[in-house]
Amino acid sequence: MCGIVGVVSPAPVNQLIYDALLLLQHRGQDAAGIVTQQGRKFFMHKAKGMVRDVFRTRNMRALPGNAGLGQVRYPTAGNACSEEEAQPFYVNAPFGIVLVHNGNLTNARELRTELFLTDHRHINTESDSEVLLNVLAHELERATRGVPFQPEDAFTAVRAVHRRVKGSYAVIALIAGHGLLAFRDPHGIRPLAMGRSQDGTVMLGSESVALEGTAHGFERNIAPGEAIFVTLDGKLHARQCAENPQLNPCIFEFVYLARPDSVLDGISVYQARLNLGQALAKRVVSTVPPNEIDVIIPIPESSRPSAMQLAQLLGIPYREGFVKNRYVGRTFIMLGQGVRKKSVRQKLNVIASEFKGRNVLLVDDSIVRGTTSREIVQMARDAGARKVYLASAAPPVRYPNVYGIDMPTNSELVAHGRTVEEIRQAIGCDALIYQDVDGMKKAVGSLNSAIAGFDASCFDGVYVTGDITAEGIARLNEGRVDQPEGDEDNSRLTLPNSQEARDLIGND
Repeated sequence: MCGIVGVVSPAPVNQLIYDALLLLQHRGQDAAGIVTQQGRKFFMHKAKGMVRDVFRTRNMRALPGNAGLGQVRYPTAGNACSEEEAQPFYVNAPFGIVLVHNGNLTNARELRTELFLTDHRHINTESDSEVLLNVLAHELERATRGVPFQPEDAFTAVRAVHRRVKGSYAVIALIAGHGLLAFRDPHGIRPLAMGRSQDGTVMLGSESVALEGTAHGFERNIAPGEAIFVTLDGKLHARQCAENPQLNPCIFEFVYLARPDSVLDGISVYQARLNLGQALAKRVVSTVPPNEIDVIIPIPESSRPSAMQLAQLLGIPYREGFVKNRYVGRTFIMLGQGVRKKSVRQKLNVIASEFKGRNVLLVDDSIVRGTTSREIVQMARDAGARKVYLASAAPPVRYPNVYGIDMPTNSELVAHGRTVEEIRQAIGCDALIYQDVDGMKKAVGSLNSAIAGFDASCFDGVYVTGDITAEGIARLNEGRVDQPEGDEDNSRLTLPNSQEARDLIGND
């Protein structure tokens, strides 16, 4: 999961891309980068850190031009510590191409070998995005060899990319002197939207909020397998480049990843979360009698719509019991379990009066590793709650995700190989209620009948690309280099019974 944006405009685009990246900051906090084009020359700045820290006035002044790309990075492949793997990536032939990518390639290792032995191209990092860029560059070189560039050549190259590349990819690339190319994998796993402003600027971005928040009218989503080419004077060309496209977006976008004010593939993320709360209500009633719940409290922030809908349907007071420090990043996408654990109580503070002497139902959007949930349940008990129930608007996360979400191994998932009762004991709540998989798919899918299905692989173990095995997942993780952590957590935020928690949760 990363956030990407591309712009072609009659005016300078550096500030516009910066503003769009701020609106996509929730999709990645590890690194940020912008590249612009003036004439046939690219100007680039990228570094580790959040957008506001990476770009200073001097950096922005050094990014001239009326076309450009930007990305906020959330590493799920390659080296999470390497500044070299911040995007955009650049290759000088043919023409000069820069690229940003959201997603994860599942056959990057095989492609890397092909590129070296057959295509005679060198890959300098562990990033699958650099692999994707070189596949695109090679196919574009084949399509244009000996003839002037035409937009149809870009579509020919994308057709070849679809045949060679497997996995999830939403891509925006700039071809020096010619224009902007954007395309989406044949399953449409990762989102990509397009909009225009009144002055003729064309913008593509991961979520509609990046368009609307920068005064661009949302026009449409890029279809799965489709490619868009925008010339430098703003003319748009579109082609379907996949042989058998089928829309199977990642359902975790609607559960957690996307902003609630975005619309992805015709579905309001906010309405999807309301629907998840409605479906969850039936599960709660079958587990905990509503008269045993005094108050419903969301765990900020993605769970708020689901919690509000749940409270309304059950006739139970909805209260805000946690105050979030907005200057601490999203713990799910933080590098390293130790960092996630330390940040929980820095990020959330309790309003004790909402807990004291009450039976509290906490609502979260999902439970992935379990450590954060355990910390929050303990915070509720410390604030005086009589009983603490926990409901998840999503089903148990039992399987690794290979399409761009940081759930790489079974051992990191608290639900893998455990019953709901065993998970409840590990987290320490008095009752644990999960959404069921079919209920989740119906709740979200009912909002757009054109969607063939969802990638819900982290919940049901079904990988829509059809090329994933346990051995394949292990190979994908072999090349992954994570942020190093110490063996011990000496933070004052460590629970008194943290050793017991580690014993229960294992490697979580």
